[in-house]
This record gives sequence, structure tokens and C-alpha cells, in this order.
Amino acid sequence: MIYHITPRTDWETAQQNGDYRPASLESEGFIHCSTDVQAASVANAFYSGQTDLVLLVIDPECLSAKLQWDPPAHPDPAKAPPELRGDFPHIYGALNLDAVVDVLDFAPNADGTFTFPSRG
Repeated sequence: MIYHITPRTDWETAQQNGDYRPASLESEGFIHCSTDVQAASVANAFYSGQTDLVLLVIDPECLSAKLQWDPPAHPDPAKAPPELRGDFPHIYGALNLDAVVDVLDFAPNADGTFTFPSRG
């Protein structure tokens, strides 16, 4: 599975529209995703202080668009945390809703940091 962090309202809009097209698809040409190991670090780096987020659980085998693994865009990968140094999954096209197999609440902990949610 791969994962994508998004505001709950963006996910609700996608359900009304029939597919998911975040701003990054237009501006960068792909949808940023991560592995389970990368997700919390990505949230801590880019979503600090944000609430009402969800974590989309995506089955790569069900994607209609191309999935590609790319190096991170960190300005100095050697200074990035170890979990952010590997390649990241990117979806090059709209995310078809039937590839999303679960939607998990993704709220920060009491101290404001994120941890990967337990499932079950």
C-alpha cells in the first residue's frame, strides 16, 4: 500500500467529483504519496499544526494512472531524516477513487507531531 495525506474537505470534494486531483497534480504533474515508513515524517515536515487531515490508503495495483518512484525533492537529501531519503511513490494522473481502500483519520498527537496510525 501507498499513502497520501490530504485535508478531509479535499477528500470529500473528490468523492463528489468522481476522482481526486490535488493542486500538486496541476502544479507538479503528480500526486505526492509515501510509504508507511515515510508518512509520519512527511506530515511532520509539511503539515505541522494542521488538523482535520486524512490518510488515504491506496492500493497501487488498482491505480488507473501511472505510479512512479522518484527521489525526494529535499534541497539537501544528505541532511534529510533517513526515512525521507528513499524514493517516494508519485501518481502521474488523477487518483481513481476505487484505488483508495481505506481512509484513516490523521490527527496530530497532543505534542503536535504525527505518528503513523495503527490499523485495528
